Amino acid sequence: MAKGVQADVQAGVQAELHRLRLSIDNMDAALVHLLAERFKITQEVGELKAANGLPPADPEREVQQIARLRALASESHLDPEFAEKFLNFIVAEVVRHHEAIANRAG
Repeated sequence: MAKGVQADVQAGVQAELHRLRLSIDNMDAALVHLLAERFKITQEVGELKAANGLPPADPEREVQQIARLRALASESHLDPEFAEKFLNFIVAEVVRHHEAIANRAG
């Protein structure tokens, strides 16, 4: 391949890489905003639980949510194991927040 053609190909690859990375950046921003909104709601759940003497964790709900998320992941062609790990991470953080709220209320 001639140097000029190779340079054009490389420039095209770099432009496409830049375009894809901008899309990833937009998706990351959306994920952060969605997580922030989710945590605002779970904060309210934690306050409601604490005010009514309910435990910070709800293992039955967590099992249901994991099953639901695994099914959604499968339908979306996302690895269900990854989806479960992701949800477990979020749930652990939510429970930690709920425990802190309960300790402040108690």
